[in-house]
Amino acid sequence: MTDVRDLPQNFEEYQEARKSGFMRVKEYCENGGHLVGYLCAYTPLEIIEAGGISAVGLCGTSNETVADAEQVLPQNLCPLIKSTFGFAYSDKCPYTYFAEMIIGETTCDGKKKMFELLNDIKETHVLQLPQSQKRSYAGDIWYEECKLLKEKLEEKFHVEITDEKLREAVKMRNKIREVELELANLQQAVPPVMKSTQAAMAMQQSTFVFSPSEQLANLRKLVDDAKDNYYNKGERPVSEKAKRILMTGCPSFGVLNKVSKTIEENGGTIVCPDDCSGERTRAMMIDENAPDILRAISDRYLQISCSVMSDNDARLTHLEEMVEKYKVEGVVDVVLHACHTFNIEGERVRRKCAELGIPYMKLVTDYAPSDSGQIATRISAFIEML
Repeated sequence: MTDVRDLPQNFEEYQEARKSGFMRVKEYCENGGHLVGYLCAYTPLEIIEAGGISAVGLCGTSNETVADAEQVLPQNLCPLIKSTFGFAYSDKCPYTYFAEMIIGETTCDGKKKMFELLNDIKETHVLQLPQSQKRSYAGDIWYEECKLLKEKLEEKFHVEITDEKLREAVKMRNKIREVELELANLQQAVPPVMKSTQAAMAMQQSTFVFSPSEQLANLRKLVDDAKDNYYNKGERPVSEKAKRILMTGCPSFGVLNKVSKTIEENGGTIVCPDDCSGERTRAMMIDENAPDILRAISDRYLQISCSVMSDNDARLTHLEEMVEKYKVEGVVDVVLHACHTFNIEGERVRRKCAELGIPYMKLVTDYAPSDSGQIATRISAFIEML
C-alpha cells in the first residue's frame, strides 16, 4: 500500500466542505485505494480502471486559485489552465493533493507547457496527442501512447492490466455512457425534463466518486428520478416558453453561474451542451469484443472532435445534427480567454449556424466575475431576439 501523505499545512483554514473532501479522499487512500487525476476527455479511462485505479477529473473550474497560479504562470493564459495549476500549487483540491499521479495530454500549447511545471509538484505523465486524426499513422501514434500509459500504470502501481480486465472496464464505461446519453436525450422533450444547470452539476459531481459502479448507480438514479418527476408527477422545472439553446465551445462548468444560470434567468434553457463532455463524446462506444481491445480503446479516444484537431469537421457535422434533434433556437459559443483553437474555430461555427439559419453568439470570457454584468446584458438581448 502506498504511503498516505499528511494533510496540507493550511488544512485548518479550509471551510468544512473542503475539509470533508480531504478527509474522504484521505480515508480512501489509507484503505489501500489508488487515485489518479486526469484533465481531458482524451484520457483513456478504461486503461486506468482496468488496473483497479480510480480516476478523477482535475480540470480547474474556479477563479479561486487563479491568483495562486499567477505567481508562476503568465496572466494572459487560459483560466482553466491557471485554475488547474493553482489548485495543485496551493494544496486546495483534495483530489489533486492525494492523487499519486496526474495524466495530462498535449491538446494545447498552454497545457503541455504547464505540465512541465506541474510535474515539479506532482508526477505528471503526458500523453502525446496527434494533431490530426486523418494522417495514416495517427492511429498508430495514439495506440503507442495508450500502450505506454498501460505500461506506466503497471510499473507504478504494481498491477497487471490484462485484456480481460480491459474488456470489463470497457463494458462498465459503455454502461455509464449509455446512461449519460439517456440523460442528454431527456432534454429533447418540450419543455425539457430538467434545468440544464441541474444536469451539469450532476454530471460534474458524478466524476468525483472512486468507483465506476457507484458513478453508474448515481447517474441511473438521477435519470429515473427525473423521468418520474416529469412524466408521472407532472413536474415542469422549465417553462414551455423557454428558448432552446445549444451551448458549444470550451468546457463550460467554470462559467456555470456567469453563463448557464444567466441563460436560464433570462428565458432560455440549454437543451444541448455541445462541448467535449457533451453528447458527441458520450455517444462514442467501444466494442468490448474487438480482437485487439487496447486498439479499440485508443481508436475511440482519438476520434474525439476537439478544436485542437486540424481539421475538425466532425464538430460541425455533429452541431448540425444536434440543432435538429434538440429543436435548437439559438447557439451560444463559449470561449475562454487565450483559448486560440476554440476562438478561431468559432468562425467556422458561426458560418455553420448562418448556413442553418440559426442565431449565433460568441462569448469570450474567463472565470472572474468582473464581466458578469456585460455578459448578462448580451445574453438577455440575444434571447429576446430569438
